[in-house]
Amino acid sequence: MGFSKDFLWGGATAANQIEGAYQEDGRGLTTMDTLTVGDAQNPRQITYKTVEGQVCKDERLAAVPEGATGYIDPEDFYPSHTAIDFYHHYKEDIALFAEMGFKAYRMSIAWTRIFPTGTEAEPNEAGLAFYDAVFDECLKYGIEPVVTLCHFDIPLYLADTYNGFSSRETIDYFVHYAETVFKRYKDKVKYWMTFNEINVLRSWLQMGIHPNDDATKAQAVHHLLVASAKAVQLCHDLIPDAKIGNMIMYAPSYAMTAKPEDVMENITYKRQVEFYLDVMVKGYYPAYKFKEYERKGIELVMAADDLAVIEAGCVDFIGFSYYMSTMSTTDTSIPKTPGNNMMSYKNPNLEVSEWGWALDPLGLRIALSEMYDRYHVPLFIVENGLGAVDVVEEDGSIHDDYRIDYLDTHIRAMRDAVDLDGVDLMGYTPWGCIDLVAWSTGEMKKRYGFIYVDVDDRGQGTFKRSKKKSFYWYKEVIAHNAENLQ
Repeated sequence: MGFSKDFLWGGATAANQIEGAYQEDGRGLTTMDTLTVGDAQNPRQITYKTVEGQVCKDERLAAVPEGATGYIDPEDFYPSHTAIDFYHHYKEDIALFAEMGFKAYRMSIAWTRIFPTGTEAEPNEAGLAFYDAVFDECLKYGIEPVVTLCHFDIPLYLADTYNGFSSRETIDYFVHYAETVFKRYKDKVKYWMTFNEINVLRSWLQMGIHPNDDATKAQAVHHLLVASAKAVQLCHDLIPDAKIGNMIMYAPSYAMTAKPEDVMENITYKRQVEFYLDVMVKGYYPAYKFKEYERKGIELVMAADDLAVIEAGCVDFIGFSYYMSTMSTTDTSIPKTPGNNMMSYKNPNLEVSEWGWALDPLGLRIALSEMYDRYHVPLFIVENGLGAVDVVEEDGSIHDDYRIDYLDTHIRAMRDAVDLDGVDLMGYTPWGCIDLVAWSTGEMKKRYGFIYVDVDDRGQGTFKRSKKKSFYWYKEVIAHNAENLQ
């Protein structure tokens, strides 16, 4: 049994975490370009200057003048600006992916490379040509591009001018962008996703909104869902043989105790993910979400055909990230620990990573089973991995056995979900297949890759690529379709 012969083994990255070259060839600024470096003790900050020279940081984003187009504050360091310079190293990097035997490469397009402000009628040809070159390089080696349209980086101009996705105009700009890249790459890309981790409500980065009140956020989420549905319909019309999915962050939760209150709290937690899946896979707003908005006094403004658009724009598969599980309880006195885009209650039955994330391979099987039992569409694990500090030995070798152990246990859990639970699993693209800027902290020292990149937390280094022990291990896993794992 095991994985199908056409299983999509590969790796995953995001444009804002690898490309660098943030102002080259006409690229415009994104919301992610305003995010500074941080670490485990000091969270990343959103900071930039408006054209009026006003410095805006986090809670003061509400003071951005209407219509301002921001520029970056030179006194801060922004990791996305250089990242690992994939923009100039893509041929070398894709050749290394091919050496591992990748069947797929999950990546994203930087919206502002195509439309620098998001509002242009005509696209930036230099940006389009770059991705043509990247896709051609992948296809040369038989690697299928799996492309995310928007990975936490909407045009900064749309955030400043339209308050991002709180405005209906932003739907139209996104759909124009989606249509442009669908038409351009229809013969090169057969797997697409709309918004990365759409349930992770990073209001400024993902949606470009300020202020961040519940009503504004709910309206922006609705517009995101409509925009996604419209993109799905466009993809189906323009590329009939393509598959397009959504992308969510999935962290299964366990009730901390058998108390009914904890069980109900667990249901409430799960609905934070199921809402997005219900809308994007089933095509309708669930009753519990309308009841939540009613309790909060939120009235969504909808166009007459919004619900019909959502119903017609159901995705073909579910793409998701899995790094950890969490717990649910009503006991607020229990301390929390960091997790993937969340604070999490520590599970006493699990070990944690250097960054405090629960290590739970069985949780991946649970996640796969929960989603497949509820939605009955193919699943695609498009992010999974271990962030850790790697040590380069004197001879240049990197012995990341901890990463191998993590991936080994998770792949075997995936196989159990397929063999024992009957899950339809399309593929597996571990996160950060090459070292990149860690989204959670902005650090380079929190490394995920099979390929080491010599660059530090301040963007300094030779940018030389080298293979870790896990590189050779993963190459064997792909070559044997994981049948070598016992």
